[in-house]
Amino acid sequence: MWKSGVTALLAAAVLSPAFAQADEFEQGIGTMWEVLWHQSGTPTRLVRWEQDMRVRVYGVNLPLHKQHTLQALRAVAAESGVRIIDVSDRPDAAQVANVNVEIVPDTMLEDNQPCVTYLNFQSETRIDSAAMQMRSRDAWRCAYHESMHVMGVRGHPAGKTVLSYFPTKVDGLLPLDKAMLRAWYSPRMQGGMTPFEVLPVLADELVQMMADKQAAQASRDKFFSRTIEQMQSFAQGGGDVPMIVKRSGKSTDEGIRFGRMEMSYFLGVAYLEGSTVPQDPNLAVRWLQRAATLGSRTAQAKLGAAQARMSGATR
Repeated sequence: MWKSGVTALLAAAVLSPAFAQADEFEQGIGTMWEVLWHQSGTPTRLVRWEQDMRVRVYGVNLPLHKQHTLQALRAVAAESGVRIIDVSDRPDAAQVANVNVEIVPDTMLEDNQPCVTYLNFQSETRIDSAAMQMRSRDAWRCAYHESMHVMGVRGHPAGKTVLSYFPTKVDGLLPLDKAMLRAWYSPRMQGGMTPFEVLPVLADELVQMMADKQAAQASRDKFFSRTIEQMQSFAQGGGDVPMIVKRSGKSTDEGIRFGRMEMSYFLGVAYLEGSTVPQDPNLAVRWLQRAATLGSRTAQAKLGAAQARMSGATR
């Protein structure tokens, strides 16, 4: 019985393009949601470049790696509409570069972390500078993965993306990567936006990739509703971070505690602005008060605006 049921399900997927597309959309939107989470267990705000990227590539074995690394950075920048300037050969490169890429010896970095990117920002809105390190023997497979991080896309989701721990492609961007970057640098986005403000823009980009856009929109709405429910549970201490975050092995109790506070704030903003959910000033105040009680200063600052809207809605 079980075997015949699986056979029927597989047959339906083959025979029904709508079934296959729904599954593709579910996987894609799940990946886009996971990319909004830091490995520590904390959901993140949107950060991105608002200036030209002046790139310096240096270190060991440069003839092997420099051009491939620049190719990866140019690819992500092209999707994002950000200008790349190679300053590697300038005598003042160390002073003028705001993106430093170092190819390090194979004896450096940890065995389970052959490449790493650090984003520097004074506020979690725009990227001021970035530093990337890649071991020489791993630079070829790391270049596109780390270049996505350089652009501000910080998560490590499952799915068809170079950001995955087990990507299906490492020498070029996948369609989902390009969609993320187009959305990330869309005029609809602003630095500092919360996950629930970002998610609809990511979802709309994914919808445009689907042949049956009406079915994709229906799947999107179901995903929004399910995710909000899960995140309300998470914020209250009863739910959990996405499984991919736990599988990273880098989530921490402190990161998850901070994540619950942040998620309470993010839910408050979502209900205040009507992002991902219908606008509801009462729920906005409730979630912002919870976040403020947990120690969020940004929630405390937002409470006044939320309470004013709630007061206006009850008149």
